[in-house]
Amino acid sequence: MPVHRSGTTGRSFATAAGALLASLALLLTLPGAAGATTTPADPPAGTPARGSAHMGMGVIAHDGQGGLPRGNRVVQTEGVDVSGHQGNVNWASLWNSGVKWAYVKATEGNYYKNPYFTQQYNGSYNIGMIRGAYHFGTPNDSSGANQANYFVDGGGGWSRDGKTLPGVLDIEWNPYGEQCYSKTPAQMVAWIRDFLNTYKARTGRDAVIYTATSWWKTCTGNYAGFGTTNPLWIARYNTTIGELPAGWGFQTIWQYTSTGPIVGDHNRFNGALDRVQALANG
Repeated sequence: MPVHRSGTTGRSFATAAGALLASLALLLTLPGAAGATTTPADPPAGTPARGSAHMGMGVIAHDGQGGLPRGNRVVQTEGVDVSGHQGNVNWASLWNSGVKWAYVKATEGNYYKNPYFTQQYNGSYNIGMIRGAYHFGTPNDSSGANQANYFVDGGGGWSRDGKTLPGVLDIEWNPYGEQCYSKTPAQMVAWIRDFLNTYKARTGRDAVIYTATSWWKTCTGNYAGFGTTNPLWIARYNTTIGELPAGWGFQTIWQYTSTGPIVGDHNRFNGALDRVQALANG
């Protein structure tokens, strides 16, 4: 004999079942739930646009801005570094102010090429400067080898013409997220080595390493293994260079301020102009 449920009981069952299904649907949307589809979180407010990184971007924020250096008994040669932020550069004004060499940002990661690279790279050369190119490394995006190839293919090559400096790996604070790009010191050292080895295989030159001592100590564990092969470009905005990263007894270039009198970050090459030419010639 069939059992007949009252209308009230049927509605209660339907309501309970609906609530259960709704709960299951909510559970499946939670982070980590099997098959869940999540929308990536927006970057924190104030995060710069990808591709906008440049040398020394994190130096003031992390190490501060001190006074300008005083006179030095060792001959220094003034230079600048520029990126897409400077747009079309008036190289004649820089040359007349005493700037004799320049580095130009060519690439970043494996996704960005400086749209002003041609004007900046060729313009500095045509005015008489010794010039080179740099790459802003983002180790969380792709391998060191991938980014070294992207750099060389994007303008970071080298030729023995006496006016082209070896390429630079700019490795410093991540402007878009975690300062060490979510890598352990051992992983960071391996990534840097991968970049440097690939660059040398492509060009025949050891790349210059641009960094800041505080970042290097934190993110590589103060690794000392590159000092015998790769020239050091140290970033420190103060009256003295201060402590250098492990492995280097001296710097080849010192970026001493981000507030140049005309344009770009200003730097001092540790030697007279003939030493700049020597680095260019290899």
